[in-house]
Amino acid sequence: MTTIQKKAVLGQTSPIAHLTEADIEQIGIELDAIRQDVLDSRGASDAAYIRRVIDTQRKIELGSRAVLLFSAFPPAWVLGTAGLSISKILDNMEIGHNILHGQWDWMRDPKIHSSTWEWDMASPAEQWKHSHNELHHTYTNVIGKDNDLGYGIMRVDEDQTWTPASLAQPLFCFINAVFFEYGIAAYDLELGAVIKKKQTKDPEFRRRVKAVLGKIRKQATKDYVVHPVLSIPTGSFVPTLAANFTANVVRNLWSNSVILCGHFPEGVETFEKRSIEGESKGEWYVRQMLGSANISGSKFLHLMTGNLSHQIEHHLFPDLPSNRYGEIAPKVQALFEKYDLTYCARPMPQQVASAWHKVIRLSLPNGWLATTNKKNAPQQLAILYKMATGDRRTRRLLGRKLESEARAAA
Repeated sequence: MTTIQKKAVLGQTSPIAHLTEADIEQIGIELDAIRQDVLDSRGASDAAYIRRVIDTQRKIELGSRAVLLFSAFPPAWVLGTAGLSISKILDNMEIGHNILHGQWDWMRDPKIHSSTWEWDMASPAEQWKHSHNELHHTYTNVIGKDNDLGYGIMRVDEDQTWTPASLAQPLFCFINAVFFEYGIAAYDLELGAVIKKKQTKDPEFRRRVKAVLGKIRKQATKDYVVHPVLSIPTGSFVPTLAANFTANVVRNLWSNSVILCGHFPEGVETFEKRSIEGESKGEWYVRQMLGSANISGSKFLHLMTGNLSHQIEHHLFPDLPSNRYGEIAPKVQALFEKYDLTYCARPMPQQVASAWHKVIRLSLPNGWLATTNKKNAPQQLAILYKMATGDRRTRRLLGRKLESEARAAA
């Protein structure tokens, strides 16, 4: 995951080395044309689509919560929990995420508008829109600028210094996945940076914390108090409580997996801060193209991912209706092929495995995994132990040795 800018320095091939400035600007022109075609053709059928999805989600949620009133009966628990999980995924992915992107603002429906919509998520919509729409989509995969890249808790690039704490990265990543909505809320608050700068008493920060806690209290009351209490007459208080918790965890694990697949698999590029200085529109487009990855699959999969299975198209055109991404994907892929760029798309199991492979690989010193096999595993573990328990000088010397061996073996 070495940044594009450093690949040339390290003797690696940059995926854009063959592109001229004119090529890059022409890519921008052709992508603008694809976007304009959708803007010119969106209309009643698109509006009917999002209204139908919202109506379906609400009916699934209502029906599932009704079934869970009898969740002491195991089949009712299974059916209700599955339905509630699906409704929460739809609420977050295809509905909430995309409405908050302003994809449906053109309808001028005050009930389906980015300025009024609130979702079933710990993070308040306004805070999420700032960190996601304004920061992540502007600085996609720029090391040190895009906090979505690792959420501030993971080592996401070989050039970032490895420390013994990096070994816990897979565990942190899994815990973050299980409680993803709360991790996103903390991330939206920029909690780590605020604590580091000792700004926790800042009035604006406290206002935002109050908003997050208020949102969490509202969601927790609905899922863990009101709904279980309504189940008491059937002796289903505890099963309903467990069902709501399970549905939230399922939603968290699913959404985290989709997000990881979008920017973290092998083959997705990262960029240095200096590379975006004076960035043209064409260069911005190319960064989105190379900094994102797609998930191939069925229409149902695309729906359940909020069409973020078309992450490349979403990052190129974040304000286009999500139901149109599948339509323009072949045109975008053809553009990749025309300019000899890699369109990173794989089935979901492969993308998830690739992303987690990178999480694990970067939790270890550079070159350690590449130089480890069954025969030398004991020696490699001894080296890892020395690096984890030694001082900086020890880590630096052993790290250089590992990287040298990895380059020689490549």
